[in-house]
Amino acid sequence: MGLGMKAAGILALIGCLVAVTEPKVYTRCKLAKIFSRAGLDNYRGFSLGNWICMAYYESHYNTTAQTVLEDGSTDYGIFQINSFTWCRSAKLQDKNHCHVACSALLTDDLTDAIICAKKIVKETEGMNYWQGWKKHCEGKDLSEWKKGCEVS
Repeated sequence: MGLGMKAAGILALIGCLVAVTEPKVYTRCKLAKIFSRAGLDNYRGFSLGNWICMAYYESHYNTTAQTVLEDGSTDYGIFQINSFTWCRSAKLQDKNHCHVACSALLTDDLTDAIICAKKIVKETEGMNYWQGWKKHCEGKDLSEWKKGCEVS
């Protein structure tokens, strides 16, 4: 096998690996449906609009979003859930209150992320954990966030 064939093979392999990690960015209405079916509408008194607004300002609906913070922890997924307290990464000091690997919060299947977000709202008594929600969503009319979406 010549050098050109090897290079082509390696590039093809890299292409496959890149395709696997392609971010899943949901539409607003698709998320509204998923969140509604998962019982987030009025969960602990927070309307569906709160969840859609928060997810937008935290990750722009990107399931693979990761943000490394100054303290060395990382926020993961559509809800930007932090590794230090809520999920398990490679670091041993993680508290892992959600009993989930942080990598599970980066998948297209939002089940683990939603279960963990519910736990955060329950344990912290509200949505103040999310700065994007506090800054852009709290106390506002959030009905626009599900406008035009079929939610059932």
